Amino acid sequence: MARVLTQEWNLSVKSRKFNFDWKFQKGDYSDASNIQFEDSYWRTLDLPHDWSIEGPFKQEYASSTGYLPGGTGWYRKKFSVPDALKGKKVFIQFDGIYKNSEVWVNEQYLGKRPYGYSSFHYDLTPYLKFGDEENVIAVKVDHTDFADSRWYTGSGIYRNVFIHLTEQVYIKPYGVFITTPNISASEAEIQIQTSIRNEFGHEAEIQIQHHIKNAEGKEVISCSSAEIIPAQGELDCSHTIFLEHPNLWSPETPYLYQVETKVIKGGEVINLETTPFGVRHFHFDADSGFYLNGKNYKMKGVCIHHDAGCLGAAVPEKVWHRRLQLLKDAGVNAIRMSHNPPAPELLDMCDSYGFLVQDEAFDEWEHPKNKWVEGWNKGQPALDGYASDFSEWAEIDLRDMILRDRNHPSIVFWSIGNEIDYPNDPYSHPVLEDRYKADKPEAKGMGEIAKRLAKVVKQYDSTRPVTSALASARMSNETEFPDALDVVGYNYQELRYAEDHEKYPKRVIYGSENGRHHDAWLAVEHNDFISGQFIWTGIDYLGEARGWPLRHATPGMLDLAGFKKPLYFFKQSEWSNEDMVYAGLTSLKADSPEKINWDHEVVSKWEGTEGEIVRVACCTNCPEVDLILNGESVGVKKREDFPRGTIFWDIPYNKGTLKAAGIRNGVICCTHELKTAGAPAKVRLTPDLNVLKADKQDVAHVEVNILDQDHNLVFDADHLIDCTIEGPGETIGIECSNPASHQDYKATCRKAFHGKLLIYVKAADQPGTITLKASTAGLESASVIIEVE
Repeated sequence: MARVLTQEWNLSVKSRKFNFDWKFQKGDYSDASNIQFEDSYWRTLDLPHDWSIEGPFKQEYASSTGYLPGGTGWYRKKFSVPDALKGKKVFIQFDGIYKNSEVWVNEQYLGKRPYGYSSFHYDLTPYLKFGDEENVIAVKVDHTDFADSRWYTGSGIYRNVFIHLTEQVYIKPYGVFITTPNISASEAEIQIQTSIRNEFGHEAEIQIQHHIKNAEGKEVISCSSAEIIPAQGELDCSHTIFLEHPNLWSPETPYLYQVETKVIKGGEVINLETTPFGVRHFHFDADSGFYLNGKNYKMKGVCIHHDAGCLGAAVPEKVWHRRLQLLKDAGVNAIRMSHNPPAPELLDMCDSYGFLVQDEAFDEWEHPKNKWVEGWNKGQPALDGYASDFSEWAEIDLRDMILRDRNHPSIVFWSIGNEIDYPNDPYSHPVLEDRYKADKPEAKGMGEIAKRLAKVVKQYDSTRPVTSALASARMSNETEFPDALDVVGYNYQELRYAEDHEKYPKRVIYGSENGRHHDAWLAVEHNDFISGQFIWTGIDYLGEARGWPLRHATPGMLDLAGFKKPLYFFKQSEWSNEDMVYAGLTSLKADSPEKINWDHEVVSKWEGTEGEIVRVACCTNCPEVDLILNGESVGVKKREDFPRGTIFWDIPYNKGTLKAAGIRNGVICCTHELKTAGAPAKVRLTPDLNVLKADKQDVAHVEVNILDQDHNLVFDADHLIDCTIEGPGETIGIECSNPASHQDYKATCRKAFHGKLLIYVKAADQPGTITLKASTAGLESASVIIEVE
C-alpha cells in the first residue's frame, strides 16, 4: 500500500523524514527501476539501513573494511501525492548513500552520486503523479568494490531521507548562510545571506523576514525587505541585524540562537526555514594557538569514524548522544570527523554539546591509497576508492559539504584531505632519500590540487580556515601544499613541531592526529604555538584490522559498545577539570617500568595469585593518590613524581578490595575501587532509559553484566547470552566489542566480552510495554521493562 503525502501537510514545515516502509533486495536487477517491477517478495524495512553489517564475516573479504561484504542492492518505495499538492515543488534529500547511487522516480532517471558521504537533492516535481495514482522511487546502490576504503564504510541508504515541499518560490537547499563577523560584549553583527529561486514564468514580488529567537524560543530582533525575483531566476539577498548583549557560543556554554526565515507572497507565508546558529568569534595565531571569544584554548580532541559496531553505518541519534556525552565527560572538547563528511545530525549534536569540530572532505585525491585486504600492511593491497571519481566530483562534493554544514558554530575549520602526503602511498619525493620511489606520483602535484580545493572552500565560506592533515611534513614542505592551507595539521609528528615553527614562523601548526601517550599531550601543553591534538581515536571502529581473525581497530577511549576502556580514564586524567582517579592491573616489566601503555596493558580487574608481586597502574588529575588494599594503605604517591602521567605501585597481591583515593589539599576528593570477583552467578540488565517514544526511532541502551553472588562484575566471563524481547520494540543489535568475534550481528544471542554486552532496543510506532530478557545456562537470568509512549 502506498504511503500518502498527506493533504494536512503544513507547508510552513519544511521537511519530513521519508524513512519508513521501503522495499530492499540485495543483488542487481536490470529492470528494478520500472514501475511495474514485482517487489512483493523483497524485504520491507525502515531507513537508515546498512546491509554490510548483516554479514557474514568472511576472511575472503577485506581486513580494511572489517571482513564484511559489499555488493549491489536496490531500494524501492511506493507513495501517493494528493491533488492538493499540485502546483507545489517536491524535493527528495538523501543524506548519505554508500555508494554509486542512482535514483529514478516513475522510471525517470534523476542522477548518480558516486561519493558515499555526500548529501544531495533531486527535484521530483516534473515526474510525479497526483491523486490516486501511485509513484515509485527506485534507488540502486553499487558497492561491488567492497575493498574501497581503509575503514568500514557500510552499504546502502545508511543515512536519513527527507521530502521537502515548497511553493514555486522557495529558499534553495542550504540557501541560508549566517555569519557573525563583528562581536563585542554589547553587540553582535549578524549577517544573513539568503538564496531564493523563482520557478514561475513571471517575476515574483516577495517579502523576506528574518526573526532571531533565543534559546528559549523568544524573538529578540527581526528585519525584513521587499524583493523582486525575475521569472525563472534566482536572487541572493543579504541582511544585517545587530543583536544586543549576545550570549556567546563556547564549549562551556554552547548557546544556540535560531533564525526563522520567512518568504511572504501576497500576504501569505509560502516558505519558512529555521536555522540554528551560534554567536562566536575565533582565530588561530602562529605563536600562541587558538582563541575562541578572546580566550586561549587547547583543543583536547579525538578523531572518530562513523560506524557503531553492530549497528554499522546506520547509527540512531540516541547512540551518538550517549557517545558524545561520554566523551564530554572525559574532558574532550574537540572532534575531528575522520575522514569524510559526517551525518548532519551529528553536527547538530556537536553544536549543542559544545565540541569544536574539524569537518573533513576526503581521505584520498586523484591517486588511490592502499586498502589492505589480508591485514594492515600485509599482502597485496586493493586500489579501489574515491580516486577514480575525484577529478569529476571532488569540487562538487566539497562544495556540497561546505554549503550543508557552514551554519554550524561547532565547525572551526574545513579539512580538504587526510594524509594525502603519506610517503609512497601514493606520493613520493626525492627528499625521502632511500625510501624515494620514482615510479610513484610526484609529490609536487599536491600543491596545485590543494590550491584548487582551498579556492572552492573560500568561495562558499570565507569565515573559516582551510586545513589538511599532513602525514609527512618533511615531504610536503618541499611542495606548495602547506602554503595552500591556513592551518597545517601534523599527524604523529610532534618531533617536528619546534623545528618547523622556527623554520616557518607564520605557519599555524596543530596536531591533527596523534598517539594516546602522555608525551604527545605534553607536546601540546608545553608549546603555546600548538593549538591542540586529535588523538586516534575516540571510539573503536570496524575495519583497518590487523588481520584475521581481528575485524576491528582498537585504539579508542571507548570500545565498540561505547564502554569506557582504561585509556578513557587516562585521557580524562589529562583533560578533565573534575577530580578523578582510576586504577588497574598492568604487566610487571623490569625494563622501563614507567612506560605503561593504557591502550592494551592496563585491565580493570583485581585478580591474581596470593602473595605474588603485581603492578598497579593509576591515573589521576589530583596531586596525590593513596592506594588502599583491604582497608590498609600501601603508600601515598605524588603525581608530580611520575612525569609520564602514570603512578604505579608494585605490591603483593591479596584478594579483596583495592581502592585508589585521589587527594587534593590533604582531603580525599575521589575514589576508584576494584574488587576480586567470585564465580559467575547472575545476569544483570541496566537500561539507560525506561521510557521510549513510539516513533520507530527512539533507542535505549541496555547494559548486560555478568556478576558474582556479591554483585561484582566478573571480568573474564564470556558466557553466551540469549536475548528475547516482547512488546512494541525490537533489538537492533547486540555488541560485545570482542575484536575476534565473528558472530552474526543480527542474531539474538552473543558471547559476553570482559563480562559485558550492550543491547540496543528500538521502539515501534505503537505504545505498550517492552519486556527484555537475558539468560544463559547455569546463571540467574534477568529482565527489564521499558515503556513505549
